[in-house]
Formats: sequence, structure tokens, C-alpha cells
Amino acid sequence: MSEPRVVIADDQALVRIGFRMILTARGIEVVGEAGDGGEAIEAVRRLRPDVVLMDIRMPTMDGLEATRRILAESPDCRVLMLTTFDLDRYVYAALAAGASGFLLKDVTPEHLAAAVRLVNTGDALLAPSITRRLVERFALGDHGPVQPAVHRDLAVLTPRELEVLTLMGHGLSNAELATELTLSEATVKTHVARIFAKLSLRDRAQAVVLAYETGLVSPGDRTPGA
Repeated sequence: MSEPRVVIADDQALVRIGFRMILTARGIEVVGEAGDGGEAIEAVRRLRPDVVLMDIRMPTMDGLEATRRILAESPDCRVLMLTTFDLDRYVYAALAAGASGFLLKDVTPEHLAAAVRLVNTGDALLAPSITRRLVERFALGDHGPVQPAVHRDLAVLTPRELEVLTLMGHGLSNAELATELTLSEATVKTHVARIFAKLSLRDRAQAVVLAYETGLVSPGDRTPGA
């Protein structure tokens, strides 16, 4: 796969400059920048990037609304949210809006480049522990309900696929799924791919959101294998 083309959306010019320098030095092309959500939407329309680094909190239009509009128009684009706090109250809403993951702004240069490449492959940047903390705190927490991003009929899944989706909702990686279900990782990947196809899910982030929104997983549930 060729290197991703990136748009950086952040209201701080120094952040944009820094990220541009980091990515460019590692062979990743930054094709545009934006200072707010509205500019980000226009940049995506004009430049057709593979990945958008999107700050959550920006003036005029925030990163959440911009993400919703960008992915409605360009569903193949990947959005990686930028936040100052690892438990930012908006992170779950960002995932529900279709973002493929999130990064702290103090991310190391190597991690930033690796994250951009990872989401460009269609994967989600969500460590299992982060997934559990985020969703358990915000899915049904004190911040009010988040409007579902997707509505899917789970009846199209086989019993095994439903089991895999439930475990994904708990934040298990493919390796952990293989151990829990006594399957090979290759078989797990096949199940995951079929779930994505049947439910029209973009990536693992959407699968986690869906597992909570449909009640497959609830905050406070015991994590399998724990």
C-alpha cells in the first residue's frame, strides 16, 4: 500500500506545523491543513486525502461535526482524532461519529506516523484497555446518551459471529479473541471481516460502538478472560 495522503485540522498553527514536519520527515505526504472544521470539510472535498488528523475542539465548527460531514461525503476517508486528554469526554462521541481512533497531542513522532499508516489500512487505533475505559465511561455514563451512529440487524450474524462481535465490544484484540475462542488468528480475522461486511461497518471502532448501542455489551460487564 502506498503512503497515505494526509490533511491536518487543528486551530493551532504550531501544532499543524509540527505534525507536518514529523510526517513529512517519515515519508508521509501532508496535502493540506485546516484551522477549523469547516476548512477541514473543504480541504477533504478538494484534496481527497486518505487520512485526516482532526482536533476535537476547534472554533466555528468542532471536529465532531466535521467528522460526521466528512464521512457522510467521503466514507473511504479515515479520521484520526486529536485530543489533549486520554479520557476526553468527547472521544466516545468521536468514535460514534465514525472516527477510526484517537491520539494524544503529545504523541511521539514514531507513534504519530505509525498511527496514520495503521488507520489507512482500515484498522482502528484502539488499544483494548483504552476501548474499555472509554466506552464504559461514556457510552451510558453521566454525559447523556450518544445518538447511535449505525442501526444494524444483528440477526444476519451467525452465533459465532455474534460471539466475536460481543468480545470485540469488550475490547479484545484478534490475538485475545483467538485465545478466548480456541481458534487460530486467521479464523478470527475471517469472522471479523464477515461481521464488518454484513453490518456495513468501517472498522473495529464502529464495531465496539455498535456492540454497546445494541446492548450486546453493557458498562460494568465482566471482561471475558479476566
